[in-house]
Amino acid sequence: MSEPFDAQMDLRDAANVGSRQRPRDAATLILTRGGRNLEVLMGRRADSHVFMANKWVFPGGRIDPSDFRAGYTGDLNSETARRLEKELPARRARALALTAIRETFEETGLILGRSAPVASVVGPWREYRQAGALPDLSCLTYIARAITPPGRTRRFDARFFTAPVEALRDPDNIVSSGELDEIAWLPIKDAMALELPSITRFVLGEALEQMENPNRPIPFVRMLHGQHRIERRD
Repeated sequence: MSEPFDAQMDLRDAANVGSRQRPRDAATLILTRGGRNLEVLMGRRADSHVFMANKWVFPGGRIDPSDFRAGYTGDLNSETARRLEKELPARRARALALTAIRETFEETGLILGRSAPVASVVGPWREYRQAGALPDLSCLTYIARAITPPGRTRRFDARFFTAPVEALRDPDNIVSSGELDEIAWLPIKDAMALELPSITRFVLGEALEQMENPNRPIPFVRMLHGQHRIERRD
């Protein structure tokens, strides 16, 4: 098995070597479509990014205070809620699930949710609610957790979720925000051949394994004392 984190840091991270900044909570969403010929939605980060520039990634980002207040329809399924709530309070678990949905919308224009009356809200959820939708948490499956190693330009305590294309209100309406300069549905084999961050490659493999075995324990990936560590939790 390849290491779950890149062995070397980007040169733009060099000035931060030794930094002990605290990881920030974040969430990522892996959208899938197809059966045996499974595809995933990925985007390439623009060259201007300090963190993982030019790498292919899944939509995602850090939690926002508005994610704790956002409305939703359809609660987390029992297994995803159980696994998340072993790690953090229920309110924060839902907020992270909402983070994954919001960030996916902001980066790709895709709405994972159900139609609802247009609502006037302020903040990051404004455009989503103006599109006449409420996020649906029930279709999310929690599959992995990873903490960015010390010394990186950005550090995140990230939860990874999957959701099927059927959960999208309009799966063909992909609109890039500029954060990702290319967005595409890719067969798994093609995705594995791209320039991926090591953790993205690891989680992609994990997603495949969990589709075959939904009861597979969740991996928690981090570095302790300079060593990769993967713990599995039921």
